[in-house]
Amino acid sequence: MARDSAIKTREEDYSAWYLDVIAHGDLLDEAPVRGCKVLKPHGFAIWEAIVRDLDARFKETGHVNAYFPLFIPMSFLSKEAEHVEGFAKECAVVTHHRLRSVTTEDGKQAVEPDPASKLEEPLIVRPTSETIIWHMYGRWIDSWRDLPVLINQWANVVRWEMKTRPFLRTAEFLWQEGHTAHATEDEALAEARQMLDVYASFAEQTLAVPVLKGTKSARERFAGAVDTYTIEAMMQNGWALQAGTSHFLGQNFAKAFDVTFQDADGKRDYVWATSWGVSTRLIGAVIMTHSDDDGLVLPPAVAPIQVVIIPVFKNKDKEVVMDAVNKLFAELKPHFRVKVDDRDNMRPGAKYFEWEQKGVPLRLEIGPRDVKKGQAFSKKRTGGGKFGIPFEGIEGHVREVLDGMQSDMLQVARDRQAAATYTFDSGSMDDFASLISSQPGFYRVPWGGDDDDEGRIKELTKATVRCFPFDEDSAEGLTCPLTGKPAAQWAVFARAY
Repeated sequence: MARDSAIKTREEDYSAWYLDVIAHGDLLDEAPVRGCKVLKPHGFAIWEAIVRDLDARFKETGHVNAYFPLFIPMSFLSKEAEHVEGFAKECAVVTHHRLRSVTTEDGKQAVEPDPASKLEEPLIVRPTSETIIWHMYGRWIDSWRDLPVLINQWANVVRWEMKTRPFLRTAEFLWQEGHTAHATEDEALAEARQMLDVYASFAEQTLAVPVLKGTKSARERFAGAVDTYTIEAMMQNGWALQAGTSHFLGQNFAKAFDVTFQDADGKRDYVWATSWGVSTRLIGAVIMTHSDDDGLVLPPAVAPIQVVIIPVFKNKDKEVVMDAVNKLFAELKPHFRVKVDDRDNMRPGAKYFEWEQKGVPLRLEIGPRDVKKGQAFSKKRTGGGKFGIPFEGIEGHVREVLDGMQSDMLQVARDRQAAATYTFDSGSMDDFASLISSQPGFYRVPWGGDDDDEGRIKELTKATVRCFPFDEDSAEGLTCPLTGKPAAQWAVFARAY
């Protein structure tokens, strides 16, 4: 594929490259409201593939879907102090429910909120749904027989971000949020860890994105949670991306909304809770993990079009070629997301270029010579030149190619992550700042700091504690090189989106 000079290379400007890949991949467009994006069909189809896969995983673990209101009474947010503090600066507020037409001083027509329609209590456009859901759980839960409640919601949320980046951080975005209620602390803890494992398996098996599982520091945990568990992915530039979180909420929201239950012995206690979610930022993770300087690269499992068939012929060969193309399409369609590009106003080369920039994993070119040979002239989006795929048994051949691509993409990403994971157990703060700036990656550090230390390190290096990884060896007896204090555990630092 000839490189499109309109796409910056990763080495030239990683941020500009990311935006160029999105634009040339035809994934989204700018909306009239600052910080909001329009997901175009090709971009939304990636999200639909994510939804299908995750939704099935949730239901396999006993969860059901429901839907809760977009608007939340402002007073609800104030019931959980840490929660309101965490989201207060990002909330969009509704104060009126009607507009009125007015004439401006220059005689033009305009609209303004009708003073008569001012709400008695302002409404928050949901930044997350813990408060409204726990209000409802208070009406639904009375006995241990009502538990557990295992509900997931697919929805949109609004967080009025000051600095936005497509897919990674926008004023409005799509996500899922699971909210569960349990009779015991152990059940809730097991739920929070189970759902993190669901996310990790999905990220690796479906997105081909390897992730690091661990616990967030107190400074980085979700507002109102007792503990936040996270999966952290590494992008090609060595920066981290929080790809999903699962929160053990303890009894905080149950106490805030007075949600109690009567246990089997007749005693009343507060319910134990979790919440967990991922969002359209997973699309950003896919883009930055797999794409190259030629444009978008998508794992076959989430590619909106997995196979594109491009007929190549002169008029005299049209009938023969299209007959073969239509037969192949009919054979592949029940098994793959496949498209025939038979547009007659574009040259084949322009079609190749377009579908490669849109990240289609496999291209099949069918011309009269290919029909005679009984095979398609094929090209994978990554990993090798052109090769032949026999018409006979084509479903199995295509599946083998796509499965191989999926596996190879995960291995490449794993190798990249391993190569950019370092241990920093000695040296000065200046050494650490220099390293993480010149050689970004995941830095394992025997950690002995507190919130203030984290803040100071972030200010000096722009790196944060991404997590305290699960299954790490003990750091007992070690000294934290960044604080000089005795180490309590291993932490992974990185610069992050």
